[in-house]
Amino acid sequence: MTASEVKQHWEDRYAERERFWSGHVNARLAEFATPLTPGRALDIGCGEGGDTLWLAEHGWDVLGVDISDTALSRAAAEVAARGLTDRVRLEQMDLSESFPAGTFDLVSAQFLQSPVHLDRVRIFTAAANAVAPGGVLIIVDHGAAPPWASTHLREHVFPSAEEVLQTVELDERQWDRVRVGSAQRDAVGPDGQAGVLVDNLIVLRREAAETGQPG
Repeated sequence: MTASEVKQHWEDRYAERERFWSGHVNARLAEFATPLTPGRALDIGCGEGGDTLWLAEHGWDVLGVDISDTALSRAAAEVAARGLTDRVRLEQMDLSESFPAGTFDLVSAQFLQSPVHLDRVRIFTAAANAVAPGGVLIIVDHGAAPPWASTHLREHVFPSAEEVLQTVELDERQWDRVRVGSAQRDAVGPDGQAGVLVDNLIVLRREAAETGQPG
């Protein structure tokens, strides 16, 4: 599948309805980001901006990137409506092909999983490299299909957090593991079904830069 076909897939998906996602922050991001001191944040695969908006409202300066112009236009409208234009920048980008420059105090990738081509090894390695000293990387994946998904999807075996982490090119001696593993949470399906979701969590903190000692 070509890059243009991948982009078109996501444009078509967002075009299916006026709002695709809930608009709320992802629960795991809120859980791990709330205790952090706000700084510069990067939200990769930001979609319609639920996480980006929440971070900005909690004091972060945020760059949100996504492949879909449709999703970003919806995010931009909400940013303007909430008066957050001074805290949020949005950029269209195919993360399998390129990645934002610079470093960030928080890099977040929430459920960056795709039925079409997505170079997660490249993306997550670039995401780790973009974390500033003392900063935090938060990757949250689906650990299993939701109980209301199709039989085919429920039979799919998702990689564990440890398996995903092993694909990321980083020197683990430079990182502290805040949380690497799975966790469950209660959720409600699209037709009101109650169920339990499994999240795979990779939360790492890069060691702070060493400061010189006085002679």
